[in-house]
Amino acid sequence: QVQLVESGGGLVQAGGSLKLSCAADGRTFSSYGMGWIRQAPGKEREFVAAISPMGSMTRYADSVKGRFTISRDATKNTLYLQMNSLKPDDTAVYYCAQSVYPLTEKSDGYNYWGQGTQVTVSS
Repeated sequence: QVQLVESGGGLVQAGGSLKLSCAADGRTFSSYGMGWIRQAPGKEREFVAAISPMGSMTRYADSVKGRFTISRDATKNTLYLQMNSLKPDDTAVYYCAQSVYPLTEKSDGYNYWGQGTQVTVSS
């Protein structure tokens, strides 16, 4: 069983920034791709960003490209999501997840999920 624990969510004004963190089980962290997926109230889960096991490749949803940056630190077993120029449409619960693939945008490609952290962007 892989444990993933997100932190860093909160309330921010439009145009502001937040940095999410995800502490992962160290036994497997560097072996798998990781991703961030979000879910807004009444909406389906939406892919945000993904990163390959060694961090050499990343992928972003068009809606966040140029504003969000995914990264990982193997020495700390931690995944990050730096979010800049936040918009009200970014309001959602953000989940960190471990992938069965090196890099995927598909939610069903993630087999371990954290509990989520709420991000609220006010206009």
